[in-house]
Amino acid sequence: MMGGGVGRMMQMMGGGMMGGGTTMAPFSHIEGRIAFLKAELAVTDAQAPQWNAFADAYRGNAKVMRDSMANPAQAVPPANAADRSDAMVKMMSAHVEGMKAVAAAEKALYAVLSDSQKTIADELLGDPIMGMGCPMSGKNA
Repeated sequence: MMGGGVGRMMQMMGGGMMGGGTTMAPFSHIEGRIAFLKAELAVTDAQAPQWNAFADAYRGNAKVMRDSMANPAQAVPPANAADRSDAMVKMMSAHVEGMKAVAAAEKALYAVLSDSQKTIADELLGDPIMGMGCPMSGKNA
C-alpha cells in the first residue's frame, strides 16, 4: 500500500485488471451471483424469508462497496498522509458494517438450511462480495 494510498487500496479491493484493460469490480454482477447462490442452494419456499434477508444484505453490502469505490480516478486524492489514513478508515469502516449485516443474515439463513444445503453453503458462502468461497477455509467457488 505504500505510495498508493487510498487509490491503491481501492484498486486492490476492487479487483485486478481483467482482459481488455477493464477493471472487474467484485460486485459487478451481484444479481447474477445472488441467482447462482439461490439455485445452487436450492432454496425452498419455507426458507424464502431468510434467503430474502440474506440477498438484501448481500445487495446492500455491494452497494456500500460500489459507492465507496465509485470513480476513484475522478476523486480528489487526500492532501496528506493523515487525510489518506482518515479516508481509508472511513472506507474500511463502511465495508466492515456491510460485512456484519451480511454475516448476520447468512447466519440466519444457514440455520434453516438442510445438511446437504449447508455443505454447498460451506463451499460457496463466506466471502459476501468476492464470491470466491470462504477465504478462511481455503475453499474456492
